[in-house]
Amino acid sequence: MKKRLWATGAVLGVLTTAAALPPAAEASPHPHGHPPSARQALPLGPAGLPETRTTTTLQPGVTLTRIVRGNTGDPALHWTVEVSIPGGETSPDPDAPPTALKDRASADGLAAELRRDGFGARVEEVRTARTADYAGGSLGWRVRIGTFGSQAAATAERTRLRAAGHTGSAVYTGWDGGSSDRGPWHVDVLTVDPRTFRGTLDASYGPDLENRETTSALSASAAATAAVNAGFFVLDPEAGAPGDPAGVGVYDGRLLSEPVAGRPGLVLHDDGRRTEITRLTWRGRVTTRGASLPLDGVNRVPGLIRNCGGAGDTPTPLPLHDVTCTDPDELVTFTPEYGARTPGGEGVEAVLDAHDRVVELRSPRGGTVPPGGSSVQATGERVADLTAATRVGDRLRVSTALLDSRGRRLTPSRRTDIVNAGPELVRDGRVHVTPATDGMVHPGDPSWYYGWVHKRNPRTLAGVDAAGRTVLVTADGRSTDSLGLSIGESAEVARSLGLRDAVNLDGGGSTTLVAEGAVLNSPSDAAGERPVGDALLILPRRHGT
Repeated sequence: MKKRLWATGAVLGVLTTAAALPPAAEASPHPHGHPPSARQALPLGPAGLPETRTTTTLQPGVTLTRIVRGNTGDPALHWTVEVSIPGGETSPDPDAPPTALKDRASADGLAAELRRDGFGARVEEVRTARTADYAGGSLGWRVRIGTFGSQAAATAERTRLRAAGHTGSAVYTGWDGGSSDRGPWHVDVLTVDPRTFRGTLDASYGPDLENRETTSALSASAAATAAVNAGFFVLDPEAGAPGDPAGVGVYDGRLLSEPVAGRPGLVLHDDGRRTEITRLTWRGRVTTRGASLPLDGVNRVPGLIRNCGGAGDTPTPLPLHDVTCTDPDELVTFTPEYGARTPGGEGVEAVLDAHDRVVELRSPRGGTVPPGGSSVQATGERVADLTAATRVGDRLRVSTALLDSRGRRLTPSRRTDIVNAGPELVRDGRVHVTPATDGMVHPGDPSWYYGWVHKRNPRTLAGVDAAGRTVLVTADGRSTDSLGLSIGESAEVARSLGLRDAVNLDGGGSTTLVAEGAVLNSPSDAAGERPVGDALLILPRRHGT
């Protein structure tokens, strides 16, 4: 269950540095010397902004650097009302980006209508930068109303807008991603140096996969020294079982959630060495007497594929982030780690004991499994395939294999964890951002890219530097006290911190940093810290080792 119970490490020392940091450089990171967090100023806002850093040693080989950059009260920034259809009103995911961009003619028409209704509307073009796999350019036009000195004033105007039959949201222009913005930004950097680290670097999903826990709860249950949130996960019950990883999940060497085809995974080892980012696919089969059937999924609700990326998925077999694809005809296996009961519904389920013997074929599917047992569920056309090949008493074998980008089989050891991620940010020391490859470019919906990639949000990043140090980064956002990062800025920040390879983890309201038992950052959800699917834990050295 990915829990370890031993004492936390003590704080060993504090180093504080202040504003006089060199500006961001183009040079490749040097493999030795100071931790990556101490090398150069963050490439955010104009050069010369004040920047302070406080570095604390949490345990041997583990440092936490807290970075504050920029000024509060930037007079160029203000509140405004963006005319939109907020995603949060129709989706339980508070990170759902708003529908805000239109073509020029539609935006002009809406602005004219708003002016007739007494609102000072303006139309603004949104242009976005090129990435490694996306041309960028014009995303579309947004419609905004007013310039306000406070959130309260913008909210009051939004209320008046809604009373007139329109929809909008109060936004701060510091979240737009302007290069001249003066901040502030709050960034936290955890660095694990394997040369002196004697603890354990771990990924934890808690007691089971199908439920969510907060990062602080996962940290406390394992007596971790520090933790950050990890991969993307199902949040909406209409998209599957909340808490399920929405992509690859390998824990203690066991594949408990299949990859989204070709998307990156963050590969970690218990000793903190050989951390890497690799793109993964998979294959699986169900084999019984005289029959071998292809497997569609591991530990997820059949027919619902969060982030897509599977053969036969609708509307696409390619990755499509924050979209739930469907497939009515599936074979999905469930391991003991899934939860107390497998999901119910139409179809058939082969229930296996701890020796892989079929003890029951039940329909409808769903229910408990024997201690140490598992099951295989079939839906749609796959029901006939499974029932024709399986009888009570048969031995049924489920096999899965992870494949790297070259199609080579990977065999993780019990000391290996892999969490899902995307997009890539840095490759071989250079900025390399891959939103199109990883499903963050939504055809026909530029508003999604605008809200999720282009605009600033809270972010959680991870990677490795040239010296083999694992680096975990959180950046607060969605406030006037910390503007957050766009995906492009995330890549620049990761490179400036010395990362040779880096990737984006789940962010938004999920972004959480825990150290010495306390949540140190400011999670952006109104309700406070968000329960997540899994977390990355830094554990102290086990007594006696």
